[in-house]
Amino acid sequence: MRKINRKNENGFTLIELMIVVAIIGILAAIAIPNFLRFQLKSKSSEGKVNIAAIRTAEESYLAEFGTYVAGTASPAAAPTTAKATFVDAGGFNTLGWSPEGQVFFQYGVAWTAGTPSAYTISASADIDGDSTTQSWGYVKPVAGTTAGVAGVHASCVAAGVGATQNQLNTVGP
Repeated sequence: MRKINRKNENGFTLIELMIVVAIIGILAAIAIPNFLRFQLKSKSSEGKVNIAAIRTAEESYLAEFGTYVAGTASPAAAPTTAKATFVDAGGFNTLGWSPEGQVFFQYGVAWTAGTPSAYTISASADIDGDSTTQSWGYVKPVAGTTAGVAGVHASCVAAGVGATQNQLNTVGP
């Protein structure tokens, strides 16, 4: 009879495989929360970028036609975790601004005929689905004052944006 020699067989032991699986689990536990945080940051940057684009469109429209344009909140409801289709409910097509594809935020522009030098752009969404709305805004004040027009979204007030509500002419939370 021939003796079977198993010492030269190559392969991994069960312990080695379990250690590799444990290491992969630890790496995933570290990487997944970071990935989700970066995903939320990228979604929130959409609001800032689009507000800056709307601001540019408003200033261009003013230079050409001598007035600003109000934009009704679009889409109709502030999106939650998923993107929504942007449908212009009034004003944005006049400005010549429209986002490409679907959006995470609801956008609106407030302008009052009595204050032709001021407008407020606001964006609102619940991008992480925690029932807490994230808002961004831009307030262009009435010429010669430190007050603007109250925004379409309640979080964007006439006094400005930011934690202290005193930042005018700045895109902020």
